[in-house]
Amino acid sequence: MTENKVEYRPRIIDDIIRQRLKSTGALLIEGPKWCGKTTTAEQVAESKLNLGDPEELNRSQLVAISGINSLLDGDTPRLIDEWQTIPRLWDAVRSEVDRRSGFGEFILTGSAVPPDDEDIQHSGIGRFSRLRMRTMSLYESGDSNGSVSLQDLFEGKPIAGQSSLTIEDIAYLAARGGFPNTLRIKDKKAALSVARDYVDGIIHSDLSRVDGIKRDPSYVARIMRSYARFQGEQAPLTGIVSDIAAIEGNAPSINTVVDYCNALKKIFVIDDIAAWNPNLRSKAAIRTSDTRYFVDPSIAVASIETSPEGLMNDLKTFGFIFETMCMRDLRAYVESTGGNVSHYHDSNDLECDAVVHLYGGAYGFVQMKLGGSQEEINQAAEKMNDLESRLDERQPKPAFHMVLTGANSVAAFQHALCRGRAISSQPRSSARSMPVSQTLRRRSASADDQVNRNGLTSSEPAMRSTGRFWGNG
Repeated sequence: MTENKVEYRPRIIDDIIRQRLKSTGALLIEGPKWCGKTTTAEQVAESKLNLGDPEELNRSQLVAISGINSLLDGDTPRLIDEWQTIPRLWDAVRSEVDRRSGFGEFILTGSAVPPDDEDIQHSGIGRFSRLRMRTMSLYESGDSNGSVSLQDLFEGKPIAGQSSLTIEDIAYLAARGGFPNTLRIKDKKAALSVARDYVDGIIHSDLSRVDGIKRDPSYVARIMRSYARFQGEQAPLTGIVSDIAAIEGNAPSINTVVDYCNALKKIFVIDDIAAWNPNLRSKAAIRTSDTRYFVDPSIAVASIETSPEGLMNDLKTFGFIFETMCMRDLRAYVESTGGNVSHYHDSNDLECDAVVHLYGGAYGFVQMKLGGSQEEINQAAEKMNDLESRLDERQPKPAFHMVLTGANSVAAFQHALCRGRAISSQPRSSARSMPVSQTLRRRSASADDQVNRNGLTSSEPAMRSTGRFWGNG
């Protein structure tokens, strides 16, 4: 069922959805508004209940009073868009999955958690599978050449790639963001308004609608601006209160900040990264606070009311925004495989921007440097070598060290030797996700065993654990 006449641009999550529908009765796809959940689900759905449409929502709410199960009638997989507007649908779907005892019966999409979970009686374990969808990575939007494979890094293969994007291009892509609708706008300046409109909608409407609690738009704007200033940092929420007081005055209370940030999480706008807690030889205390991020770099850019030109004039801020963009793409590639991304920072101020984990235990270190000079790459390499040296003997070693850069378009593949460890330096636009069928080949038994330990198997869906990363050209 594909009603949308606009040409569909494939997403990393496509094959994962098809694979999950083979093994679960209902699939829940969650993510921020405008990230493409409905359009992506429509590619495999055979019927649709569109609760995002006000008229259909009103009719469905009336029907649900007397017979909610009738809303589930239709060819399968049946797509229920914005299901959280009628929370009772959750248990109705769960019960219907039990009754039918089939797979691929329903797809539920939601851009917010239900405002009231009192109508939900069951967790859905055994009936529902969950997927998180984000805005488009650079490869999905066509801004990446995808010449560097994350899978190859995990397997220790040679890698090479070259980026044609300039630092000005990257500033524009960060400000434009990964919302699919931006790709339909031919005027580059006009495309920048999408993120601004998105943030304006959050400030004046969405944050109050999520749970029916009226929130002050001026406080929403201030909190989002402050959150944007803390991208990539392990700042406590009390730090946001202090930041607003110092820069803007009239700061909200800590309870208000906590409430508003929780609401932003409910609509999937805040997308923090958890801390990594490995076994260490040293006695350094690991900082366990989450690292602050928005789900898309354009939200941060729009929140602080800047532009691509503004980023170019403030490279320090640009560096944090660049990191948010890197994290968005890393998570899109890795989490769709069942893996995850974390962050390391200890009491000795040793930090690793991202630790990329595959399902099965393999992991790698990633540092992000907007400038990408050889000196910056060497410094980042030293930090990753230092962190590896502190790992306890019980802790498996990382599969690779990588430095993601924004302006190193010529040196797409070079090695900075640091304490005998080879460090791969990749420009921001030379990686993507690639079908396993194109990157996994038959190996010897010992090699196959290693791949299995890394969580990569030829039986996984086409996009699984391949993570061909960013490409600029």
